Formats: sequence, structure tokens, C-alpha cells
Amino acid sequence: MIPRPDLLLPSSPSSLEVFQLTTEALPSSHVYMEAQIFCPDSQRLVLHRSSHAHGSDRHDPLHRYLLCDLEDGGALAPLTEETGATAPSVSPDGQYLYYFVDQTEVGSGSLALRRVRLDGTSRETLAVIDAPLPGTDLRPSFIYPLSTISSDGRRLALSCFLRDGEREDLPWGLLVFDLEHGSARVAITGNTWTNMHPQYCRSREIDASHDVMLQHNHGHFFDRDGNRHYSTGARGNDIHVIRDDAPGSAPSLRCFPWGRDAQERQAGHQCWVGRSGTVGISGVHWPEVREGHLVMGHLLPDAGHLGTHTPGGRRNVLSRECDRPYFVHFGVDIAGRRLIVDERPTPVRPAGLIYLADLPEDEDAPLANVTPLLDARSSWDKTTHPHPFLSPDGRTGFFNSDESGLLQAYMVRGW
Repeated sequence: MIPRPDLLLPSSPSSLEVFQLTTEALPSSHVYMEAQIFCPDSQRLVLHRSSHAHGSDRHDPLHRYLLCDLEDGGALAPLTEETGATAPSVSPDGQYLYYFVDQTEVGSGSLALRRVRLDGTSRETLAVIDAPLPGTDLRPSFIYPLSTISSDGRRLALSCFLRDGEREDLPWGLLVFDLEHGSARVAITGNTWTNMHPQYCRSREIDASHDVMLQHNHGHFFDRDGNRHYSTGARGNDIHVIRDDAPGSAPSLRCFPWGRDAQERQAGHQCWVGRSGTVGISGVHWPEVREGHLVMGHLLPDAGHLGTHTPGGRRNVLSRECDRPYFVHFGVDIAGRRLIVDERPTPVRPAGLIYLADLPEDEDAPLANVTPLLDARSSWDKTTHPHPFLSPDGRTGFFNSDESGLLQAYMVRGW
């Protein structure tokens, strides 16, 4: 890894260090701020080469997931070898990388679930779906580039497009894989579940380990060929939680009090607060004042996709004391104490800064110690978003940037 002190600000804490982790003449990036790609020791993580900030081309033979070993100076070692590798998750014990090999087409092809030890050995195929799912005439395609693994390491969930290539208005679905038996079931389906961002709860409690946070994009649907359509008048998306073992026809939705409001649009980025099973954080847009805020919310029973106006909703606008922020992407450490966030360039602050802040112990208090760390110098094209996140121990931050003209992965530490 290469020191990059030039990305620091004159006001940056003097102890900060910035490093560039990838250096090939290929676009490379971190996986995503939601992705479970870190080992619990906070020293090893997975990133990828020949990629962009939202994934990779499944037909690209140069794409690889790489293990980055921070204890070994950021040394990079390939973990995948197959064209079409996607949707990685590191097991909670840090022993395996689970991933999929996507060779699907609408109504045909195959999807393979594989795993490999993080030393590159013992690669094996756990499941292959090359026929309709049991009890249906539906097959997965349009595989979502993020998977999520349960806190007990027993189940892996993946969003996909469930189509037979013939009928209109068929659903997207969340597939839940039993990692011991290699079987898969559909946990929830619906034509508007087009961009789920699935995230298992990180609590180690048995019941909470079955909870999955999902994004619900109201007003979006796909036709049988996989073309996206938008309904007019939709009030944006909201965030739900389901159990991965509930019947797909009766998922018992719970929700967070964000969005679905003329004054507030849920921004499409959200996460659990550490290992909490009841508290999450969302990015929201306030279009009227052109600001982007971070809002903490408590989980509650759904009352009909009311978002912000769900009865009994408890909210805390964490960023309310910041000066006209436009926060977008963020990540929280596993203890739920620290947060890193990027800010879209605005006329108020033209630089795209990355900030570190402390989450309050009092759940009604604002963010504390909000500190500008650096200027990521991203062009903020969709393929080059910074997407900052933290190591599990909260001591190191990671982000993307195309400041050199080519997207690369970076790291910051020393607070």
C-alpha cells in the first residue's frame, strides 16, 4: 500500500495516515459499505479488481475478489478465479469467503454458490440452481451483487429476479440458502422488491439472527425481459425487516420510521447499528432544503408502508447540528459507537469530504465529535462513489476514489 498524505486536509488530525491499497492499471474498489467482507480481527478484508463502486461486469474475465491483509502491509491475494463471481460474504468466524458464480439468463442458465478458505484452499460448490426452484416455475436471474450472511454463519441471503421468461409482472425475491445442506428457499417475493440491499441483523441472539433488513422500492417494477419501469406518483422507498424463516406469502413485515413523505425521501442507504436488533440508521434526503441527513430509528410493526408517519415511530436526526449537510453513504463499527460518512459536493462545500463521528450514548442526542478526515477527490460518478465504511473495531476507514483518473481502493487510520 502506498502512503497518500496529499489527500489530507490542512485541518485533518495530525495523527491521520491515508494509503492507496490498489495500484494496478485496472479500476479496483471496495465491495460496498454494507457488505460483510471483513474478518473479525479487523486485519483482513475482501476487495475486488476490475470493478466499479457498485459491482462488476459478470462477463469480465479480469474481475477477481482479493484478500487484503493489513498485517502484511496490505498484501493482495486472489480468492476467486471464475468469470461471473459476485455477491461475496465472509463468514462470521473469518474462515471462508462465500460467493456466487452467475451464469444466469432470464428463464435459463445456472447460479452456483461456492466457498473458499481465505488462504485460497478448499474451494467447493455448495449448491447449483439450474432448474426452477422447488414448487415453482421460476428461476433466478439479474443476481444482486451483494449477499448477506447470518450472524451464526448458517444462512446466506441473496436478492434476485425470479422469471420464467414468459409471464409479465413476476416477482423479485430473496433467496435464503441453508449453508449446511445447500438448499434454498424464497423468503419474500414481489414485483416492487427490486433493490433490496439485504442485511442480516448482526445480533448474536438466536431469534434476531433470523432478521433481515430490506429496502422496498415502491413504484418500480420489471417486465418479463428485465426492463425496469417506474410508476408515477410513488412516494419512494421504505425499509422493512422480515424473518428469513417466515412463509414467503406471510413475511410479517416490520419497519423503520423513515421516508415515504413529501418532505423526506429515504435515500437508499441504511444499516443496523452494530449488533442491535432494534435500531438502525438511514440516509434521507430533504428535497425542499436540499440537504442529506442521517436518521436513527427504532424498529416497529408495519402499519401499511407509512414510513416516517408509522404510528409509534421513534426517530433521532443525528446530523441536525451539522451545517447544511449532504451526507450520503456511511458505515458503523460493530460496537455501534462510531460512524464514517461521505458528503456529496454542494455549493456550500464543493469538496467531497469524508467525516468521522461518534454515535451518542443518549439515543436522542446528535452526532458528537464530527471531524472532517480528508477530501476523497471522487468525481462522484455513480461508478466512483466513495462508499466509506469502518473496520469492525472502528479503528480504520476505507473508501474509493478516482482522483488519479482510475478508480482505486484507499484506507485511512490514526484517529
